[in-house]
Amino acid sequence: MRLVVARCQVDYAGRLTAHLPMATRVLMIKADGSVLVHSDGGSYKPLNWMSPPCTLREGTTDDGQVEWTVTARSTAKGPEDTLRILIEEILHETTHHLGVDPGLQKDGVEKHLQELLAEHPATLAEGLSLVRREFPTAIGPVDLMCRDAGGLSVAVEIKRRGEIDGVEQLTRYLELLNRDPALTRRGAVRGIFAAQEIKPQARVLATDRGIACAVVDYDALRGIDDSEHRLF
Repeated sequence: MRLVVARCQVDYAGRLTAHLPMATRVLMIKADGSVLVHSDGGSYKPLNWMSPPCTLREGTTDDGQVEWTVTARSTAKGPEDTLRILIEEILHETTHHLGVDPGLQKDGVEKHLQELLAEHPATLAEGLSLVRREFPTAIGPVDLMCRDAGGLSVAVEIKRRGEIDGVEQLTRYLELLNRDPALTRRGAVRGIFAAQEIKPQARVLATDRGIACAVVDYDALRGIDDSEHRLF
């Protein structure tokens, strides 16, 4: 990864146009070819960027000023995208080899929730039994594959916080699973969206798609929350 702190002006042209006047910014050039322009604010989001595949050419203007031109491949959807970075002064430049990233690991609570629910699937729905954890699909594994009391297959997606993205993910899994005759012999595979907290919008979307929602009490599953010793 190459990091450059520079006074620069940035102009984007393509499906629309955008202009960043001359100021001190961080220019980030990643090994995957992406180019990002950051300011000292705005949280994680860059002011402007170009996603790969794109080409970075470094040159100078007619008056000798350093100029970077980042060009993305043109597509049938619109004109070629160009990011023109005019550099007045480079204040700092460094390059780091980050190596291969292991990828995002599941949150410890989420992973533990999966383990606990695999041991006690009936807490999600009466008569539910585990078939397999991390059941494979073409787009990734379903957290739990279960079977209900009537013998129907049930796919369970587990999140610490249930939001719309999780419902969309389970919907995609169900679309694939329902193409498998081995899983649908007794009927369609249904879904359960399980989380410690489920956002109202996610619950509405899940209900609309025929997906059941289950709010999970993590402490109770761990055996910490003993109902016999509650005052209320």
